[in-house]
Amino acid sequence: MQCDLFNLKGRSALITGGSRGLGKAMARGFAECGAKILICSRKEEELQEAVAEIRAGLDVEVHYLVSDMSDRAAVDALAEKALELFGTVDILVNNAGVNTPQAIDVIEDETWDRILEINLTAIMRLTRALVPQMKAQRWGRVIHISSVLGVGSKPGRNAYSATKAALIGLAKASALDLGPFGITVNCIGPGPFLTDMPMSLLNEAEKKEFSEVTALKRWGQPRELAGPALLLASEAGSYITGEMLLVDGGAFARAL
Repeated sequence: MQCDLFNLKGRSALITGGSRGLGKAMARGFAECGAKILICSRKEEELQEAVAEIRAGLDVEVHYLVSDMSDRAAVDALAEKALELFGTVDILVNNAGVNTPQAIDVIEDETWDRILEINLTAIMRLTRALVPQMKAQRWGRVIHISSVLGVGSKPGRNAYSATKAALIGLAKASALDLGPFGITVNCIGPGPFLTDMPMSLLNEAEKKEFSEVTALKRWGQPRELAGPALLLASEAGSYITGEMLLVDGGAFARAL
């Protein structure tokens, strides 16, 4: 196996939610392999700091765009601007997502609608907008960031688990649609990673529980998701499509 299987030189990548956590780690990993990068999120200051970190020590293009994934017009504009910037978007990583835990008997319509809009509808719209140019060049990589909570769940994660499970189904159907055009579509299901979302939602007992359930007995570092994403974004993963890759430290290795 040659190292150039992971070479992304000449490729362009759009990573949503790329200003911090897993999105920033994946963007840095792609940049290290030569890709041109566009990240987006809602906060410009965070984006500016992330661009500097992603670009540090590298001779690559790294750009940012302020975008709100709950705004359909903004999602459509993001696709247009990405194409204006690069000409083509070769790799799309749908990473942006939200989670507001509420039990099924108290979940509010507004909460449900917002989570579905950001975690599912925006992903469909962005993918739909960028796929035609991937089809035209007969090459593309689409990666949806799902979750272990898309194949299992915890109390109160109704809307979040519903959207993350839906992404798995979406990836499988899209893989069948797009395979004849040289486009792969996959999901990554991160387990417990040290990012802002779980740290803000879990109490100390839950944080310990998450680490103890993994085979490695620890939380993952964001950098540890860059490798799996690179596999699916590069020629190394050219025969992988319609799959859900769990990156969970062995949490689902346990039978009971």
